[in-house]
Amino acid sequence: MRLDVAIESVKAWPFRIPTDRPEADGTIAWDSTTLVLVEVSAGGEVGIGYTYSGASIAGLICGELAKTIVGHDAFAPEGAWLAMQRAVRNLGREGLAATAISAVDTALYDLKARLLDLPLVRLLGSYRSSVQIYGSGGFTTYSDRELAQQLGGWITDQGCAFVKMKVGSQPDRDPRRVEVAREAIGDRATLFVDANGAYTRKQALGLADQFAAQGVGWFEEPVSSDDLVGLKAVRRRAPQPMEVAAGEYAYTADYVRAMLQADAVDVQQADVTRCGGITGFLGIAALCDAFHIDLSGHCAPALHLHVACAAPRLRHLEWFHDHARIEHMLFDGAPQPRDGRIAPDLSRPGNGLSFKHQDAARYAVAGVA
Repeated sequence: MRLDVAIESVKAWPFRIPTDRPEADGTIAWDSTTLVLVEVSAGGEVGIGYTYSGASIAGLICGELAKTIVGHDAFAPEGAWLAMQRAVRNLGREGLAATAISAVDTALYDLKARLLDLPLVRLLGSYRSSVQIYGSGGFTTYSDRELAQQLGGWITDQGCAFVKMKVGSQPDRDPRRVEVAREAIGDRATLFVDANGAYTRKQALGLADQFAAQGVGWFEEPVSSDDLVGLKAVRRRAPQPMEVAAGEYAYTADYVRAMLQADAVDVQQADVTRCGGITGFLGIAALCDAFHIDLSGHCAPALHLHVACAAPRLRHLEWFHDHARIEHMLFDGAPQPRDGRIAPDLSRPGNGLSFKHQDAARYAVAGVA
């Protein structure tokens, strides 16, 4: 086996997939989701990665990032990651640049595992052979009936022990919507709520008491993730055993370290499609381990699966409605839940995914990359 394989090419394509119905959370509304696919080639193999971001990053990936890493050692994704971080210094490492690097980094790890003919989880090492998921959606645009059906379906069909709904669009309606959710799921699952930073501190504290009365066990982003003082205040005053979670918008380990040092969360979140890919996610996992705080993977369940098995304090992954739907539409090998868990397919090399270019063609964003 050759161990001196250089990265030969980097390609990217954006796809915009309509939602199956109107969606909104506490701060924005949307009718489509954009996936940016990356393929990195070396040694006769092609690694794939992706992110959920803006179509514009395809140009950055095929331009500056490709120029930066082509010729690098395909067996050293960490070195390529560092080179990409330096390449975007003057652009700003966070936001769009971070999602672009994340997509390339996940493709590089997939490529390395394929070159070695190994499932990615075997390359990374593992603390567990499968990962618990929680059903996530319950958008604020849903009717009470739609909300109840979706949350109940995750319990019945996927075996989820936790389900999450969005709150915050109309705070006055939220206690009633949470009551509807509780009636739908009964005592079969723990109910999570996600405000996406929509509430003020006082609103969040008042609603925490009302939500706790309905058995809500997880209050995600009750205030903005940038308001670490506010998160800490809600965490300290929220009724037991309600946990406060945040961190999905972390683009760097520095952001996560600040959140952990501020004592702002009971559970830290991170998103492999935003935080610098697998290299970044593993760094965040090490921070969580050092702070004795559990980690939860945000969205993109198929892409998180292998690295989630390699994170020491990983609690669960988000089975987000939009992303789970897209991953099953556009990828062969996307995981299927069983008893509320997903597991890597050890018979498939790399991340186990192959992209359905023909099926995805109708969603391609024209004139990009």
